[in-house]
Amino acid sequence: MQIFGVDIGGSGIKGAPVDLDRGDLAQARHKVLTPHPATPDRIVDGVVEVVRHFSWSGSVGITFPGVVTDGTVRTAANVDRSWIGIDAAKLISDRLSLPVTVLNDGDAAGIAEMTFGAGSKRKGTVILLTFGTGIGSAVFHGGSLVPNTELGHLELHGHDAETRASTKAKEDEDLSWQHWAHRVQKYLAHVEMLFSPELFIIGGGVSRKAEKFLPLIEGISAEIVPARLQNNAGIVGAAMAASSG
Repeated sequence: MQIFGVDIGGSGIKGAPVDLDRGDLAQARHKVLTPHPATPDRIVDGVVEVVRHFSWSGSVGITFPGVVTDGTVRTAANVDRSWIGIDAAKLISDRLSLPVTVLNDGDAAGIAEMTFGAGSKRKGTVILLTFGTGIGSAVFHGGSLVPNTELGHLELHGHDAETRASTKAKEDEDLSWQHWAHRVQKYLAHVEMLFSPELFIIGGGVSRKAEKFLPLIEGISAEIVPARLQNNAGIVGAAMAASSG
């Protein structure tokens, strides 16, 4: 069975049909750059371009970088604040003339990793963190999701954590892997103090380079592993959410 998944990020909007039996992309994904300012109309233009690239005509699952409840956007940290209060599911569905499901980006990646990836069969407390333009999160206990946690916005040493430890912060400040890993370590220690997880799954595009920074992180009691689906987890999770309605 195939369902289309779209992952809206701070730097790119990417999507592809997903094979839900395998938990993987059925075709190579198509990506467009996230517009700036990332207003609703401009983001939806990008989503439409990605979906129509495949001439898709079925259900579509879409991630959003913020809190989403019943398809409506409640927060918007890395896109334009005019998104807040908008029924994103209806807006995009009307433009595509297709059924649309919208959910938090970290939650989507977490759902995929817990089913097909590094969190499969883990029943304790598992936290997935996606490092990119910001830091997305998904918290699971006993395999059940606690939605919309947005742990990237925890305050850490007087700063919004993602402004210090995201991949964007590494790039903007030209940090070495060692320096950035030290920041990530401080962030993980703070999250561990609050939630005591058995497992951290590190996702986002940087998960492809896990060998460059994970060995540099010390003093964390929880197991730390890279996301198995890497930066495709959001697309897969979005499709899974659309499949389940």
